[in-house]
Amino acid sequence: MRQRAGQARRTVVSTHTRPWRPIAWLACLALAVAPALEAATLDPAVLPQVQAATFEVVIPKPVNDPVSYEKPLPFDQLPFQMRNDKYYSVGTAFALGDNRYVTAGHVLSLGIDNLMGEPAIRDAGGHVYAIDKITRFSLQEDFVEFTLKDPPKVKPLEPNTQPAMNDVVYAVGNALGTGIVIRDGLYTSQTPEEEDGRWKWLRFSAAASPGNSGGPLLDKEGKVIGVVLMKSPDENLNYALPIDLVLKAPANLAVADTRGVYQLDVIDSKHTGHFKAQFPLPKSFAEFSAAFQKAYDTNVDQQLHDLLAENADTLFPKGSGSSRLLHSNSNLNPFPTLLHRNSTGTWVLSSVNESRGNLPHNGYVARAVVGSQLMFHLRKPDDVPSKQLYADSKLFMDLLLKGAPLQRRVGSEQVKVTSLGKPSLERTYTDAYQRRWQVREWPVAYDNTVLVAFLLPVPDGYAAMIRVAPAKTEHEEMGDLQALTNFVSVAYSGTLAQWKEYLANTALLPSVLSDIAIHFDYGSDFRYQSSRLGFAYTPQLQKIDQDSQLVLGMSYFEDHGKVVWDVSYVVVKSNIDNAEKISINRHVAPSDDLDDSYRNHWDKIVRRAHPDDGVPYSENDMTYIGTVGGTPVSAEGRPGVLYTAFYGVDGPRPDDTMKGKLDLLMQKVQINEH
Repeated sequence: MRQRAGQARRTVVSTHTRPWRPIAWLACLALAVAPALEAATLDPAVLPQVQAATFEVVIPKPVNDPVSYEKPLPFDQLPFQMRNDKYYSVGTAFALGDNRYVTAGHVLSLGIDNLMGEPAIRDAGGHVYAIDKITRFSLQEDFVEFTLKDPPKVKPLEPNTQPAMNDVVYAVGNALGTGIVIRDGLYTSQTPEEEDGRWKWLRFSAAASPGNSGGPLLDKEGKVIGVVLMKSPDENLNYALPIDLVLKAPANLAVADTRGVYQLDVIDSKHTGHFKAQFPLPKSFAEFSAAFQKAYDTNVDQQLHDLLAENADTLFPKGSGSSRLLHSNSNLNPFPTLLHRNSTGTWVLSSVNESRGNLPHNGYVARAVVGSQLMFHLRKPDDVPSKQLYADSKLFMDLLLKGAPLQRRVGSEQVKVTSLGKPSLERTYTDAYQRRWQVREWPVAYDNTVLVAFLLPVPDGYAAMIRVAPAKTEHEEMGDLQALTNFVSVAYSGTLAQWKEYLANTALLPSVLSDIAIHFDYGSDFRYQSSRLGFAYTPQLQKIDQDSQLVLGMSYFEDHGKVVWDVSYVVVKSNIDNAEKISINRHVAPSDDLDDSYRNHWDKIVRRAHPDDGVPYSENDMTYIGTVGGTPVSAEGRPGVLYTAFYGVDGPRPDDTMKGKLDLLMQKVQINEH
């Protein structure tokens, strides 16, 4: 497949994993191919004109950097020109008429909604010329025409709309961002535009390098035959847009007409749609940028809407593929992950491979790549109050960077980022299951990227989804992550001390917890009461102190015809080491479309078969005893919901002791649903 250098991003977040580091945005912009095959020399008489009429496209480097680093950045490792230049050199432009300049659309698009500044052009003497108006633009043909505010007096390049095949050609451009160079090759062939064959690309063998995009392709007389745009990755051939298409393009009009594929991580279906838009020109670059970004954002919103609509009948929790998850209990994992539909159409939990970085005072950051985002579980340090963590976004990110380092490459060194400063955006979002997310965004100006975070407050800190992406796709990333919140699975876990702090932050609690009463007095009693389940105990059954651990396993399940996200599993441990624990687990009668494993498991619970028979047993150095609570089996019917209650303690214990503990537990268990 041909690859357009820096082509406008498809209207979908890619499904490949994204590393926990800024995107090396400049490295992905332009062409990189093998050396030229031919050796020829451009007529010396036209060389000065070509050099004068060809310019670098530059973007100013950010002046203010709110990022903090572990040490001063070693800019002395960079080449002299790179470290002293106030601009990034990103492409090539050329004069095609009186105050009429052309470059690649994807080169100038680097300035759209960026964190640095507006693009400009620079001549060989170092003079920078500001863009005045955008006069023509085509996203699909990938070119842009513009004027300058104070144009230089140069003789423009003359076009040739009928180049001869197999003639010598010259690629002129800002190779590697170090100035304009001219390299020769042959005009070898033509090839149809890849979507619908609407035009033919010029193919040529002259060498091109990063920075050549937007430069002129010249014939042997120095006339422009095309605009250098892209390359074929597997062969020594480059692609240029015929100059005739630039000349014939509608004046004073910006046009987008491209096909794209949209995909959301939780489903393997893809939506193929079109980005079709146009708006009048001329416009200043700021006006052009705003108009293009508005059209682009509107399009990606529509693509996401269409993808979800096309899958509405099988999108969780609808369709038979959802039944297994709707009848499964929580796995009690405090690490967040995503539901996703696998190749058989069944909804399952995405597997995760966590890595962990430690923080002071018992804190840690667990992280894993899930689809296109990084998922995090931040267990806050004990000396950081919940209220402070949830209110101070800078503190959150500083802690995250300690446990999951972000590095900036300068020369041969990787320098650790210690702070991104305060976020540029802070708001809240409530998903379909009434979970309240804190949405934060940090600009990373040196890389022209944004870090978008969806943070879910949990008792011991945060569960989070994060993406690092080009600044111009911020709206797209935000929309994707917002859609994904409805597919997040996570358990709520923490010490009783953490739960006490967490429950005080009422504005951040999911609505399900507003209907659940959790009360405890250290050394005295613990009480849990919901519309589904109630139970209580005292230290006679199990120790109750600030280090006792409460885990609410959350599940998606059907309740009176509506799918809810609610507690399906409650575990209270005497401490984090599992020395002693109480667990109460919700079970639901299987639907007819489930396999025998679900029915067999349910039948065992209904019959109070082992291990739900009140008989102690040993497992993994623990002794357990359990029974079933809820509607008993009768001739009139079978229950739809049952609960199993268990008590466990480490080491062997006499049967009478275990039965006494189970009796203490069951005395205060109240099942409120059937």
